[in-house]
Amino acid sequence: MADHFWLSDAQWAVIEPHIPKVYTGKRRVDDRRVISGIVHRLREGCRWRALPEVYGPYTTVFNRYNRWSKRGLWQRILTALSEGADPPVTAMIDSSSVKAHRSASGGKGGPRFQAIGCSRGGRTTKVHLLVDDAGRPRVLQLSPGQASDIVAAYGLILASAPSQRLLADRAYDGDALRRLLAERGTTPVIPNKINRVNRHPFDAAAYRLRNAVERAFCRLKDFRAVATRYDKTARNYLAGLCLVAAITLWTK
Repeated sequence: MADHFWLSDAQWAVIEPHIPKVYTGKRRVDDRRVISGIVHRLREGCRWRALPEVYGPYTTVFNRYNRWSKRGLWQRILTALSEGADPPVTAMIDSSSVKAHRSASGGKGGPRFQAIGCSRGGRTTKVHLLVDDAGRPRVLQLSPGQASDIVAAYGLILASAPSQRLLADRAYDGDALRRLLAERGTTPVIPNKINRVNRHPFDAAAYRLRNAVERAFCRLKDFRAVATRYDKTARNYLAGLCLVAAITLWTK
């Protein structure tokens, strides 16, 4: 096992309570073994058929990942972790563009439906992330690569419990977003745009904490199948992001 990824006891304790317990059909490959195989593929960025035999048949590993993705299992795990923790005192939002590999083409509904767009970096998907003061992801969303950060911010904020402060860079400096935060009792810590006429107060000392969201993106992109998108469907790519976030940033 030394050369292969294996879920630690702490990581399995986070995942195991959410795994479906009703089984039908023939004897199943152990869930911990299968999920370890899924994470190995996310970490190495390899093809499913290239998975080492130690994880069981690669078709079983992929089929279970895909089936649970359709059920929203991986997203529910991240939501359950977020809802089980105290509301964040300070939250941070940001986005990061991810190159879409040519193997990500061909998803039903077309590229835009599958959160693939054309930007200066070519065909990309943009990952939008809201983290708490400990750098733990609370909400993850996808958009085509050319989408505006501030448009996606509304979904991130409304999907998370209100925090006392929200830190974001100046791409999120908009009056409507500031009003939304004020209605939720959240103080925006957002630099003013250069061309803003009516300037808002800005806490530069608190803004230094925003590096937590940058570090979270770095941890997620340590996994090659996160740093480059290989999945055809936005659903499966988001599922992998949620799984990686759960095991790397919600466990000690």
